[in-house]
Amino acid sequence: MAESFDHIGSTSVPGLKAKPFIDLQVRVSELPQSGLLDEALAPVGFVPTTGSRPDSPGVYRDIPRGSEVVPDEVWRKRLFVHDVDGPDGAILHVRLASPPWGRYTVWFRDWLRARPEARDRYAGFKTATAAEHAGDADYDDYTLAKTAFFNQAQAEFEVWGRRR
Repeated sequence: MAESFDHIGSTSVPGLKAKPFIDLQVRVSELPQSGLLDEALAPVGFVPTTGSRPDSPGVYRDIPRGSEVVPDEVWRKRLFVHDVDGPDGAILHVRLASPPWGRYTVWFRDWLRARPEARDRYAGFKTATAAEHAGDADYDDYTLAKTAFFNQAQAEFEVWGRRR
């Protein structure tokens, strides 16, 4: 059962340059079996993705981060895509509700919305990182490189998010 639905990612932050598709997050109390989830999302055009390589970040699990100590299994997730090369492109992250990652995505989004200087700092970092990785064989290198910004900003937006 879904506990929350969130618009996350760069398109959720006004004034932040973004790819032409949106990132959505559904937090669930329990991850459904793969086949059941795939069947439920197929009629609305979402299909499971495997990423560019077997260890693609964020496809089957999130990269553990933050100050909370949680069991390793809570980082499991599923990733789906919808028409990413078309006008209705979307990425759907299905995560467990209990681990911190789902909160972090919302805190990060809201922190960027509330702090224009942080948004602009992230925008500059993303632009430079995208340019550095423009010729990469797959998108995963760019995704992993963005981790450096989150490593720098994690404590700041986490403290900010807990105060809300």
